[in-house]
Amino acid sequence: MRKSAAIIFAFIISQFHAQQGAYYQQAAKYKMDIDVNAEKFTYQGKQTLEYTNNSPDELNVVYFHLYWNAFKPNSMMDQRVSSQGKNGDGRLQKNGISTLSSIPKDQEGSQNIHWIKQNGKDLKFEVQETIMKVYLAESIKPNSTTIFTMDWDAVIPQQIRRSGRNNREGVDMTMTQWYPKIAEYDYDGWATFDYLGREFHAPFSDFDVTIKINKDYVVGAGGILENPTEVKGYDAAAKIKTEKDKKTTWKWTAKNILDFAWSADRDYSVESFNVPEGPKVYLVYQKNDKTKAWGESQPYITKYFQIMNNHFGKYVYPTYAFIQGGDGGMEYGMCTMILGEAKNIKDLMGLMAHEGSHSWYQQMLATNESVRPWMDEGFTSYAEGYTMYQLFPEQLPNPFIERLNAYRNFVKKGIEEPAVWLGDHHDNGTAYTYASYVKGELYLVQLGYIMGEQNLAETLKQYYDQWSMKHPSDRDFLHIAQKVSGMDLKWFHNYWINTTKTIDYGIKDVKYDDKSTTITLINKGQVPMPIDFSVMTKDKKVVTYQIPLNMTHTWKEKDIYGEFKTMPYWAWTQKEYTITVPYNKSQLSALGIDFSQRIADVNPEDNFVEVK
Repeated sequence: MRKSAAIIFAFIISQFHAQQGAYYQQAAKYKMDIDVNAEKFTYQGKQTLEYTNNSPDELNVVYFHLYWNAFKPNSMMDQRVSSQGKNGDGRLQKNGISTLSSIPKDQEGSQNIHWIKQNGKDLKFEVQETIMKVYLAESIKPNSTTIFTMDWDAVIPQQIRRSGRNNREGVDMTMTQWYPKIAEYDYDGWATFDYLGREFHAPFSDFDVTIKINKDYVVGAGGILENPTEVKGYDAAAKIKTEKDKKTTWKWTAKNILDFAWSADRDYSVESFNVPEGPKVYLVYQKNDKTKAWGESQPYITKYFQIMNNHFGKYVYPTYAFIQGGDGGMEYGMCTMILGEAKNIKDLMGLMAHEGSHSWYQQMLATNESVRPWMDEGFTSYAEGYTMYQLFPEQLPNPFIERLNAYRNFVKKGIEEPAVWLGDHHDNGTAYTYASYVKGELYLVQLGYIMGEQNLAETLKQYYDQWSMKHPSDRDFLHIAQKVSGMDLKWFHNYWINTTKTIDYGIKDVKYDDKSTTITLINKGQVPMPIDFSVMTKDKKVVTYQIPLNMTHTWKEKDIYGEFKTMPYWAWTQKEYTITVPYNKSQLSALGIDFSQRIADVNPEDNFVEVK
């Protein structure tokens, strides 16, 4: 190649990589008018959507999610649950049979699109169950904005999962995934996964929502109520304004959130209080004997937000609502829908802490949870465990020991599936739970063990600082973790997320001499790890020796679980490692691998020796 041609080619390649690496995110502004027929559990909807294409690509089609179309017999969700049998999501089954298959015709979910226009021009569209493909009248060029208008009606489905009418706790309407929502578009293309009951992905959006509903209803939502003096439940001096048909109009706004959700019931009570330095918290629930724990929750919720703000980054929105939705728990923008009934305050706070933590790991740090559910559910579970340990202190080796033990027991069943799998494509419902919730949580626990808890805390803070209100990926998180720790961590990420290989170290042999003790350690597992090996003397002094793993190339310098002496590294290809400590048998009371009990060793029984 001639020199001039080579220079031009190199320039083109450099520009391609520069463009490939440029970050962007789409933006949307919704204005919706909703008229609810509470007696028939239907509503009429009108929507204006201002959509901005910040990508470098020219868009000729757009996609919308129509989630409620899944709630009917023979839908893809029904087919998936039916084909999995007892291995599927138990919340969608009864005795191993899909509950979707028996929804009465008049209670099937539906979102019927009457028409959609772009800048006033009618558009052709086709509905592919929970996905609507829209062919544009004019392409949306990079860095330009277009206006969609839409008219539709919907049937609120029988509540099977998250959304719906008349749930078992007596809540009339849980309005989640309830409107035609534009899909996310990013470097990976359109996020058009069919809705099968699990996760979501969406662009950050602004919402202006007007809801007309019978005057005796109270509405809870994730957003700012703009007319609290005109509606029921939010202002003792409210003068409820009704129209001729006896309906009240509720006006809600929200900025820069992923989703707008609301719920309505005639028996809701509303309580509110301010967390120092924010947010203002709303409790929207039915007061009765089964929900007494809600009345005890204020001091715990206050402390919860303070811990989260301090350790994981500040909650950026002005309000947050815990709403009794009647089916498990599911996070949305500035609110969560959760079960109202709870045995005690600890059970209730466990649910609130998990769903509240999704405001960090799904809302503000908006990963694509359909593709990487372990970053969504796993990081959230870690935050839940971290905060609950401080809200309800226990004498445990670490806050995550129960989750570690659950993981060990599950691995022995032999049905584990890799965390890298797409959320809705796991073959076993329990395997999905462990891949996403448990292994995602233990991903952070293991990183804390590998690089030190201080480095993990700093990584989480920098992750928030750099990526809040954006759509990060696992690559972005790993980049920060490596930068903070100075370690190469790609090996761990690959083993833990992309495989089901396990950690299994042990003490093979102990030999006592007059002035020292020699211990032979063995790696019986498939995942190599650095090892913290400790001895306890008869006078209860603990001395820890750090045995680094060669693949990290930089060694852990400190850890809140104690100081240590650094030994020569253990090569990942080497099965055994010998260490000699300057204590004889009469001086020792115990020795072992990881006194902090953080390492996810699947057979920890041979990690400790009591010296007698």
